Amino acid sequence: MIYLKLFLEFCKIGFFTIGGGLASLPYLYELCGKYDWFTTDQITDMIAVAESTPGPIAVNAATFAGYNAAGIPGGILATLGFMFPSLLIILAVSKLLQIYYKKPLVQNAFYGLRPAVTGLIAAACIQLSYKVFLSNVSLSGTAVSLTSDLKYLILFVVAYFAIKKFKLHPIVYIAAGAAIGILLKY
Repeated sequence: MIYLKLFLEFCKIGFFTIGGGLASLPYLYELCGKYDWFTTDQITDMIAVAESTPGPIAVNAATFAGYNAAGIPGGILATLGFMFPSLLIILAVSKLLQIYYKKPLVQNAFYGLRPAVTGLIAAACIQLSYKVFLSNVSLSGTAVSLTSDLKYLILFVVAYFAIKKFKLHPIVYIAAGAAIGILLKY
């Protein structure tokens, strides 16, 4: 039964995720509350692993979540479930797009999709930023007390400026971030 649920849930995510893997994050957070397949803390790890491995983020995240929930068969079924709607939609759209692409209605639909996708990605960014930077902030009365230090925020700022200045291959920054993360934990 879990295999069917994995397939159908990720099929639903695959059907409604437009604009890339980060747009699937709101749906993944929804799954956290619905099933015990993974936690919200694991979503952050899922994104880190999915971003640093070859392939689309959402496919890697579906594989991770499915594997976490039901082992190798779960990973395979979640991945297939996520990709299945895209396959069907691409086949249908490619045929129709050849015929109707120059029509004003189709052009306007594409213009309308852009801000919607941007909003989904912005929402995912805000959720991740909160999880990474503000999860240890506690409100007590009217004062806000920060219970952890700012080392990860500083790491973020340093990494951002290093990326802008040095223009190295992304794997260099991923490896450096992993090494610094390990060092900061000890």
